[in-house]
Amino acid sequence: MSTEVAVVTGERLARYGFPDGHPFGADRHDAFTRELQARGLAGRVHALEPREASYDELLAFHTPGYVDFVRERSQSGQGFLDTGDTPAFRGVYEAAATVVGASLRAAEAIMTGVVRRGFVPIAGLHHAARDHAAGFCVFNDCGVVIELLRRRHGLARVGYVDIDAHHGDGVFYAFEEDPGVIFADIHEDGRTLYPGTGAAGETGRGAAEGTKLNIPVPAGADDRTFARVWPQVLEHVERFEPELIILQCGADSVHGDPITHMSYSPRAHGRAARELAALAESLGHGRVLALGGGGYNRENLSHAWCAVVEGLGAAGEATDTCSRRP
Repeated sequence: MSTEVAVVTGERLARYGFPDGHPFGADRHDAFTRELQARGLAGRVHALEPREASYDELLAFHTPGYVDFVRERSQSGQGFLDTGDTPAFRGVYEAAATVVGASLRAAEAIMTGVVRRGFVPIAGLHHAARDHAAGFCVFNDCGVVIELLRRRHGLARVGYVDIDAHHGDGVFYAFEEDPGVIFADIHEDGRTLYPGTGAAGETGRGAAEGTKLNIPVPAGADDRTFARVWPQVLEHVERFEPELIILQCGADSVHGDPITHMSYSPRAHGRAARELAALAESLGHGRVLALGGGGYNRENLSHAWCAVVEGLGAAGEATDTCSRRP
């Protein structure tokens, strides 16, 4: 572990959470930061404060009509931003824009050489589409980061790896025909879990055919399942030599999550971070941006995300620790 790993936390980022017992509550941030402190990791990383993304930055991925809609609902705090999963609350626009800004801050620290890798716990909102919210996700920080990294830093290829239990549909369909986004997603089979997408046959369209990899796994998939399919992800990403890798490391794929049916241990998340960091080093740049994603069991997310932080700091130690049962 070294200060080559940045972690973005702070009260402003913690505000992204929904009230009244919603699974995605604002307490998720503090559950992670308490564990980060307890493991002695907080003093061993480069701490960054979140910022709010600008209106124009949001428009790098989202349509003006949708961004304006969120801003209007944010003022009233009434109703839903989608068909019933993602409620509005007063200040939701600012909270969601801060998630995007936090991911951009970590990405910029990586691209400017302040650090080589970064982690943002309340981030990875991979369901939001360009023109609507979905699945607890208001603005898609993953999509904004991809668009702005290419625009500001001239990246030709960005890798996106997703190990959240849910398929990263908001990212996949936004870039389904874009060969510059190398996509790989291991998720619970859509026949048993929202959003019902991400079949193995979805591999990209047109010029992007073959740049996308979807690996649906059955309910109950454990570390042995992960160990079996994970090498396919590494091979897929390595083949296209991305200039930065994004890891959406949702902890809802860990055993005991209240709204999914998977059975990874946090070791799977640590392995994913460690081996992607090692891959990035072998590609000559070392750039990995990890984003927390889902996870609704607070103990699970705190352990899985700390394993990610540890894995990012151990890029050269890519050994298999997930072949055993948790």
